[in-house]
Amino acid sequence: MVVRLKLSSGAILLGTVLHRNFHRRESNRKTLKWNQIIVLTPSGDRRMVAMKNRRAPNNQAMAELVAYVDGGCLGNPGPSGIGVVISGLAGGPVRIAKWIGNQDNNVAEYAALMEALQYAVALKARTLHVYSDSQVVVRQMTGEYVCRSPRLYSLHWTCRKLARSLKFSISHVRRELNAEANRLAQTALRRR
Repeated sequence: MVVRLKLSSGAILLGTVLHRNFHRRESNRKTLKWNQIIVLTPSGDRRMVAMKNRRAPNNQAMAELVAYVDGGCLGNPGPSGIGVVISGLAGGPVRIAKWIGNQDNNVAEYAALMEALQYAVALKARTLHVYSDSQVVVRQMTGEYVCRSPRLYSLHWTCRKLARSLKFSISHVRRELNAEANRLAQTALRRR
């Protein structure tokens, strides 16, 4: 393999990799990782280069997200909206409010959960912890309840599939602790 390396002195080293070792040293607080590469230059010289492994940038790709989700409707079924508040992002929390048409309350709750999951998967987040005030959604997602409703089954299946692509957990929270997501859902369902 031919490489082009920029050395700390600013010089460019061109050559063929002869040997590569991966080293790891643990100190009391951090783990240092680097590659040791032996390069054969065009002039025939052998040069050993130690390179630190690049860490992933501190961005959403490694984010641990927390989402508060809520779905609501006027009447059951009736005009429905979802509210999602996602925190843990570098730029501050993201607030999502969407009108989803005429649905019942459980469909709206699942739609809110799906919105949070799709957002986390799109950001390639590592973990997502969801808080919802819907016992039905929380208990079906944790496996305490079996989802038998034909109108909820496809939503439940899609959410389970999305949840498998990251470290996912969901917890029930009282309605007053989910006030911001509830406010967004109420705003969305009145928007139409």
